[in-house]
Amino acid sequence: MSTVHRPGARLCRRATWTGVRPWLALLCLLLGFGSSPSVWAHKPSDSYLVIDAQQGSHLEVRWDIALRDLNYAVGLDANNDGRITWGEVRAQFTAVDQYATARLTLAVDGHACHLVPWQHRADSHSDGVYLVTDFHTDCPAHGTQLSTRYRLFADLDPMHRGLLRLVGAAGTRTAVLGGEHPERSFVLDQPGMFTQIREYAVHGVWHIWQGIDHILFLLSLLLPSVLLRRPTPTGDRLSGWVGATRLRSTLLDILRVVTAFTIAHSITLSLAALGLVMLPSRLVESTIAASVLLAALNNLYPMVGEGRWAVAFLFGLIHGFGFASVLADLDLPRDALAGALVGFNLGVEAGQMVIVLAFIPLAWPLRNTRFYRLGVLGIGSVLVAVLAAIWLVERAFDLKILPFTV
Repeated sequence: MSTVHRPGARLCRRATWTGVRPWLALLCLLLGFGSSPSVWAHKPSDSYLVIDAQQGSHLEVRWDIALRDLNYAVGLDANNDGRITWGEVRAQFTAVDQYATARLTLAVDGHACHLVPWQHRADSHSDGVYLVTDFHTDCPAHGTQLSTRYRLFADLDPMHRGLLRLVGAAGTRTAVLGGEHPERSFVLDQPGMFTQIREYAVHGVWHIWQGIDHILFLLSLLLPSVLLRRPTPTGDRLSGWVGATRLRSTLLDILRVVTAFTIAHSITLSLAALGLVMLPSRLVESTIAASVLLAALNNLYPMVGEGRWAVAFLFGLIHGFGFASVLADLDLPRDALAGALVGFNLGVEAGQMVIVLAFIPLAWPLRNTRFYRLGVLGIGSVLVAVLAAIWLVERAFDLKILPFTV
């Protein structure tokens, strides 16, 4: 714990940015939540599929599927007591295997693979316990092309995705399976660096677009960018905002915020992916929720004006650890780290820039309207603050309040 507390304490003592100290104080307070091994993750529903074309003459498959998802689809909790025991899971092995294999099709060079489950066990990922099933197949490991069709939970959760890791004698690659395009094909030879970067970039784009807490944090910091703060005799905080007059200044303000956030999360993403710095998941997720809450409250009760870039950098360091949890769950080998880091970062930035480029043409024409100041900035920030406060309580104290997971 000393490696967590001491840097945070120095940061709090040395901070001199105007108005930033209250933000740092809460960040330091949240460090205390990291002492518990309890894990709470904000990521959406995923499964982890490993196809190994290296270990033998035939493809070997490992498939990790979350117990919470299987319970919803198959019904693992036999006595409905809210707890899933290993005995209850074991009793449903056949049902689970039939449900899963009916929704995954593999073929090598046009010949369908027959999946034969031979071992089940439990394993933990950053968001809970998963059932791990190992399969033998009758497909040759040294074919030319692998074709996949992935439809797991497609009828229950359209946002679910399968994260594929394809291991071959010449290298490792990853891909996202499912969604609107369930069928994908892969050449079973050495993937070039460009192919690796492209595949991990898809992961990055997908994660930032699904990570609503990351998006709300960034948008909360961007909302005041098209406004200027003016004091009012009545002290009405919302009526103190007026539309900005210079687009160039607005764009520079947005650039500072986005650049600070990008640099910060790129630093910690790289450090975490390389295994140099690790933080407890509960601490990371709680602090991400707190960052969204504080960014929204700052729009209602301004503490930080032009220093929002500093807040973006400060909490961007924590968001980077959140991004890193995705790469950690992929269990990447060392030979894929370079392509993974470059591609994932590029994907996150691409997804982030789409959000920013959509925000500017929508917000700029509306900046002088009461709809934007009261509706978007005011009511919108209140709603974001309430949602983020619930997330913070859920993640910090390991509770379940909302009927959905973010």
